Amino acid sequence: MKVVGIIAEYNPFHNGHLYQINKIKEKYPDSIIIAVVSSSFTQRGEISILNKWDKAEIALNNNVDLVIELPFVYATQGSDIFGKGAVQILNKLNFDTLVFGTEEEDISNIKLAAEHQLNNKEYDKIVKKYLDKGLNYPTATSKATYDLSGYKIEKPNELLALSYIKEVIRSKKKIDIVNIKRTIDYYSSNIENNITSATNIRKMLSNNENIDKLIPYNRDKLYKISMNNLYQELKYQVIINSNNLNTFQTVDEGIENRLLKYVDISNSYEELIYNIKTKRYTYNKLSRMILHILTNFTKEEANSVIIDYIRVLGFSKKGQKYLKEIKNKIDIPIITGYKKNISKVLDIELRITKIYSLITNKELVTREYQNKPIIK
Repeated sequence: MKVVGIIAEYNPFHNGHLYQINKIKEKYPDSIIIAVVSSSFTQRGEISILNKWDKAEIALNNNVDLVIELPFVYATQGSDIFGKGAVQILNKLNFDTLVFGTEEEDISNIKLAAEHQLNNKEYDKIVKKYLDKGLNYPTATSKATYDLSGYKIEKPNELLALSYIKEVIRSKKKIDIVNIKRTIDYYSSNIENNITSATNIRKMLSNNENIDKLIPYNRDKLYKISMNNLYQELKYQVIINSNNLNTFQTVDEGIENRLLKYVDISNSYEELIYNIKTKRYTYNKLSRMILHILTNFTKEEANSVIIDYIRVLGFSKKGQKYLKEIKNKIDIPIITGYKKNISKVLDIELRITKIYSLITNKELVTREYQNKPIIK
């Protein structure tokens, strides 16, 4: 029996995700599918329009067997930290197969690039050379990888795949790596066979367009929100922390000065990012930085986090049986809700839920304490 790991944000869950799960079931009919899923905010610094409990229920309704929370401290970081947290959780759960979507069918070049980044002594030197020229970090790493492997890795899912593969290599465990070619590009606004990108679904939802055929559940579960709904809270955080903004995670190299300059004259999240953006800072990096300020996520917190618990959001009967079988082999607690004095990471997660609930559903805070895993 294969134990297949999926790393997902489900922002929102859509027919493309269902396509991926169905392909896994075709390839591995008797498999256990474990999904490690972001909760309230995403890797690109955006707010999730689907809360984690609904994500878990929808995933379980569509053949996932075990849904595990990817903590905020990993879920909202650059691809390497994001991938590290997710793969380490899957390793704790004894998975043997990692499946992800990519724009390309052949990922041999991504595997080669991963080997270069990990083992080629010239890699860090070349990255530094490009950084010294004023390029941002993602561009510098992309150029260094191209110089060594002859292959450009630029698309979002390829960058994530690269990070996943590197973490699998670091783990030194025998993990099968399997990709499923996406039918739609990450940012695409095209719709083919009722499949489109999550980006396009969020855009359509905000424009009051019909998305019913693009998701396998009722659209009423989706929050019609964006980071703009939290812009006043962000401005407050910037004002009261104006003298110590560089203590927050991913605030570095003096970018806080541009933030202070433009926060008073910008009218929205998007406008602020547009105003402070420079050649050295990508949109995604700035989005994550601003999210970390909003949520009071500091460098000190980020530097002290480890995977020290596994939080189960839901399971099928098959997933529940599997979890019981491996429970005694797992060296960290398996939890189903918030409890004090378990983990700094879990304490941060509660704080994040409280912030998320400001513009979604206040009952989500109570559910942190009271909810048991969803069983299907």
